[in-house]
Amino acid sequence: MPELTPPTTRVHASFLAAMEEFRAEGRGGLSDDSMIGREIHEQASRWTEPAAFGHYVRSLRDQALEDSPRPEGQVPSTTLWWVSGDEYLGRIAIRHRLTPHLRDYGGHIGYDVRPSARRRGHATAMLAAALPLAGALGIGPALVTCDEDNSGSRKVIEANRGALEDKRGVKLRYWVPTS
Repeated sequence: MPELTPPTTRVHASFLAAMEEFRAEGRGGLSDDSMIGREIHEQASRWTEPAAFGHYVRSLRDQALEDSPRPEGQVPSTTLWWVSGDEYLGRIAIRHRLTPHLRDYGGHIGYDVRPSARRRGHATAMLAAALPLAGALGIGPALVTCDEDNSGSRKVIEANRGALEDKRGVKLRYWVPTS
């Protein structure tokens, strides 16, 4: 049964396969400003090396710490991976607070499910499992956004009791209870 777990080297092979699936659908290019897209573009060449992958896993875990170094404009965030045994299925990031940009476009929570695992309820379950953790971080309700044309993500957010506030640019902005 899938569960949220802190990033772990245990799923290294499956993680690499998932990233290849994302690349095959066009993620990771210079114009891909998504969380997973930036990481593929900036770090994927090093992930095959076990020591470098271990460093990547530690850096993701460290981003939850307030005093960890991070690029300008980024806030502390808790990244969790959705795994079943040794199979990487997806990821979710809980941003501990909002910047003006996150308030308009990114929200508190962002998630990705690997292409071969989509349409099986993983995103809905992953968001449901993460919401209480966001609440424990003092977030309530959580802002979750999605592209206007992403009907799958809209359904995920609405299944978790997300209430649509508005649309900004191409982003729909939902407030989702964390308790």
